[in-house]
Amino acid sequence: MTKEHSVILLSADALRANHLSCYGYDRETSPVLDEFADESIQFTRAYSASSHTREAVPAILTGEYPDIAIGSDYRLATETIASTLSSEGVSTGGFHSNPFVSRAYGFDRGFDEFDDDLHFGEHKLVALAQRALDKLRNRHYARADEINERSLSWLDSLRADDRFFLWNHYMDTHGPYEPPAEYRQLYTNTEISDRDAQSLYQRAINDPNSITETERQLLIDLYDAEIRYNDAKIGSFFEALRDRDLFDQSLVIVTADHGDAFGEHGYYEHPRYLHDEITHVPLLVRPPGGADETVSVPASTLDIAATIGETVDAEKRYDGVSLFELQDRDDRTVFLQARGEKDDGHLRRYASRTRDGSCFCERDQKTEALEFSDCTSRSLRNELEAHVEERLRRENGADPSDDGEVDEEIERRLSALGYKE
Repeated sequence: MTKEHSVILLSADALRANHLSCYGYDRETSPVLDEFADESIQFTRAYSASSHTREAVPAILTGEYPDIAIGSDYRLATETIASTLSSEGVSTGGFHSNPFVSRAYGFDRGFDEFDDDLHFGEHKLVALAQRALDKLRNRHYARADEINERSLSWLDSLRADDRFFLWNHYMDTHGPYEPPAEYRQLYTNTEISDRDAQSLYQRAINDPNSITETERQLLIDLYDAEIRYNDAKIGSFFEALRDRDLFDQSLVIVTADHGDAFGEHGYYEHPRYLHDEITHVPLLVRPPGGADETVSVPASTLDIAATIGETVDAEKRYDGVSLFELQDRDDRTVFLQARGEKDDGHLRRYASRTRDGSCFCERDQKTEALEFSDCTSRSLRNELEAHVEERLRRENGADPSDDGEVDEEIERRLSALGYKE
């Protein structure tokens, strides 16, 4: 990599690696990404730093563990890669539709253009009209084609010699699984309305034991259809980049913030655990000019910011390492973390992964007790214990206070996405 290259980061919400055909899935859900993987460095053991957006995306954008990247109110608490690149004269644009990483939580900092699909600062009547239209069409997020259109419009506004950092985050693979009509019955013969799909998804979260095997399969079928749709739109975006002579000369990274579960551990969606189903994510890195390599050494989404930072020789300290360094390693331990919520808010969960091993633990913040489980070796347990002790030393001493105010529009979006009851 050299400083002349632009960077394109595409992330998908709730996209688990093993539902992509390039990661061995038995359905052809990802023909575009399959082809992209053939000209990229494919990391087969890539793990998110956390299992849900509020901690996973900050880790991607900052290259720091969530306990440092965000405060107790989940607001951004450190510098992102956008700020780093912007300070070096790189144009920065972010486009997504997830309220948890919106400007309401400070994630617009460092971006020259930041479209989070919310209507803060717009004329009140315009915002109200948009909200009414969204409700009428049962819309909870901007589809991939909308994200593409907005980000391409921004690219077209740049000068020909501008270097840029572009981040698109796609929500289509996040529940409720409501694929567009042309994809709805791609993998199932069952007809289901958007509202019934939303109801089924919500019941799977609230009462997982009530989900029958037929209903579970339907959820998977709809999820896979969303993946296929998202894959097609990523393909359209790639074509648009090629038409603008931007694809081959850029560093292009494709990943996910976390995965989704389908009852494997007694839960659906992505609660705050650290099992493979919700932390094993795709990670494809295409350097300018392309590559064709598979890396089985564990990688972390923390490594993404460090990799991008190389393009401007950033001196910032990252908890991750450049992904290009992993090509020469035999093994590595990566660490994951997740805060508890609601009834287990006093818990913080940690996990570690190597090529062949894993270990999990919970720390009770009330008693400071550590409880380990499913450790494949004593040495891995000792390593995870040392990591937890280090994280405790580095955690923020004083977190920002939470004013408890969340915009009505954010509340509505979060409810539709299954975050609120």
